[in-house]
Amino acid sequence: MNFADLAGRSTAALLAQGGDAAHDLAHIRRVVANAQALAATEGARLEVVLPAAWLHDCVAVPKDSPLRASASRLAAAQAGRWLTEWGWPPALLPEVAHAIEAHSFSAGIAPRTLEAQVVQDADRLDALGAAGLARCLMLGGELGRPLYAAVDPFCDKRVPDDRVSCVDHFYTKLLKLESTMQTAAGRSEARGRTEYLRGFLAQLKQEIGAADF
Repeated sequence: MNFADLAGRSTAALLAQGGDAAHDLAHIRRVVANAQALAATEGARLEVVLPAAWLHDCVAVPKDSPLRASASRLAAAQAGRWLTEWGWPPALLPEVAHAIEAHSFSAGIAPRTLEAQVVQDADRLDALGAAGLARCLMLGGELGRPLYAAVDPFCDKRVPDDRVSCVDHFYTKLLKLESTMQTAAGRSEARGRTEYLRGFLAQLKQEIGAADF
């Protein structure tokens, strides 16, 4: 069994025990693909990037859990145990752990290495574009949140609160991600994906007649 199979099966087993609709094995595979593409452009080392990308969400913590900010640290610890068991070079384990810890938006850990920057960007790219839009709506539905607020749906006169609606989450997080990208390749890709989200909001505003709210 190769590393991708080991990581994918092990992570899927843990995700099946908890987590949320937006953090499934398909998300992990997309992040791995993003990370490979960014690493090739930026010259990052795959022996750090790939295990970190495969295992970045290997511990499932729901988005509404009080432990959410600790999720990436828990995942780094679990990844270290698995990688040790699988015979990954011990000298690489601290760098893999840091890349996993730093990928999380809620953890607020600055990436110190190029490899950590690549993994962080790869994960955030999957929160943008068509995949990011779908994930946002899937998670909002799972948490029982409406698509938009009945009053001021596009947060023109109020502070956004993503506990209120899916659209609020665009303003609290998604539209801010482009400015947090660490690599040139990540920024370039994020730009187009962010415009896709802005286009969705513009279309939604037109369809619901937001001016009438």
